[in-house]
This record gives sequence, C-alpha cells and structure tokens, in this order.
Amino acid sequence: MKSKSIFKVVFALAILFCVSGWAQEKKNQMYYIHEDHVKPSMISEYEAICKELVAACKKYNVSKANWITLASDNFVYSYIGPMENMAELDENIFSELAEGMGGEAMADLFNRMDKCYSDHIDYTLTLDKELSYMPTGITQMPEGQMYRNNVKYYVAPENYAKANELAKKFKNLYSEKGSKMYYRVYRSGFGADGTYFLVAAAAENPAVFEQMSYENRKLLGEEGANLNKELLSIMTKMETVQGWMRPDLAYAPK
Repeated sequence: MKSKSIFKVVFALAILFCVSGWAQEKKNQMYYIHEDHVKPSMISEYEAICKELVAACKKYNVSKANWITLASDNFVYSYIGPMENMAELDENIFSELAEGMGGEAMADLFNRMDKCYSDHIDYTLTLDKELSYMPTGITQMPEGQMYRNNVKYYVAPENYAKANELAKKFKNLYSEKGSKMYYRVYRSGFGADGTYFLVAAAAENPAVFEQMSYENRKLLGEEGANLNKELLSIMTKMETVQGWMRPDLAYAPK
C-alpha cells in the first residue's frame, strides 16, 4: 500500500471508525478505498509489514491518515478512509511519516510491501444513509460484529433510477417488518469497476450471518421474494465479498 497522492502510493485512507461521529450528520459520506490483492504465499509477511506501518504511524503521530481494514476471503485487503472531496486524492497522507522516520526508511517499508501483492487498485464509494437500514444508528463497526458479507449489485446506467427506488422499497419493507438484519448501502464512484450498489452486512461470524439471513427471508415472506424478483430483472450481475474487519491493521490519529 502506498500514498493517496494521484492514486500512486499504496495505503491511502481510513467499509466501514472514529469518523462515524461527524459522518452521521450528513446524508452521504464519501470513502476512498485502496485494495491490495495479496499473494496467498505472502500473507504472513504482508500483514507483518502492515503492522509495522500502523506502529510507525502511531509512533510519529500521523494526523492525515485514518483507515479501517477489511481482509476478504479472496486475499484482498481493503483500506477504507473518509473523504470530504475529490481534491483530497492529491494529498500525501504519509508526508508526516516520511518526515518522522525518514524518506528512505519509509520507501523501504513500502517496497517490501509491494513484493507481497500482485495488483492494487483505488476507487471511491459513497455511503447512502437514506437507503441504509440501521435503526439503532449507522456505524461501520458494530460492536462485536467483525464478520462482513458485502454484496455488489451491478446495474446498467439506464436502470440506475429503478435500482434506487427498489432500494427504498427494500428499506421500507425491512422497517415495516422490524427486521434484525441491518445493512449499509454504498454507491460506486470514481475508479470503481462498474455501476453498482454495495450492500454491507455485519455479524459475529459466518454461521450467525447465515442464520440471520434465513430468519430474515422468512420474515419478509412473499413481499421480500417479489422484491428479489424485481431486483433480478434489472441487475446485470452480482458479486459477494466475505471477510473480516481487522482492527489490528487499522489506524486512527489520536
């Protein structure tokens, strides 16, 4: 992972953190995502270097960096951080780190990390609070729920408005039925691999999630099944990403 400047350096950022306090005052919140596609044989070395980075940020009290981390089952590590605007993409969030530990030492850290992954990409997502269903308050880090089941529903641009209305119908049904299966909805943004709505759900573990999903389908009944049919009629494909949040690989300034 580097720096956020011009999408070239790797670790830039901060889905789903201490940012939630001020983010909740707004209808939408943009996030910068950096993904490292780690070589399976290099997982241990990669994580050790990531922990070095986190420790160095803490040691030098880096104030510009802020991220949470999702490690998915397909060996992709996603670093998620809040953005106010696109201009922030030009900012080097590790300038303080370079000053504290020295440019050569920081370059060595990132060079060692580079050898651990086959690809890395950057893009943005926007959390839509009006489409998200979390009656107790929107947060990316529900207490005790580190497992994630994130589903991308891809739609053609011509069906984007229909998808938006369908998302509203889903939320209304969940609310009317008093569903205990909470979720957040993100819209794909700049640099994403298509047009999609990402639905992120949290649970204690996969078994709890599957049981919760089963009970939720029964609760929503025929109305839920009909909405799913409507969804199938407008989406172009679906992609599921499962994994765990990793607080040990996350960083937030003091």
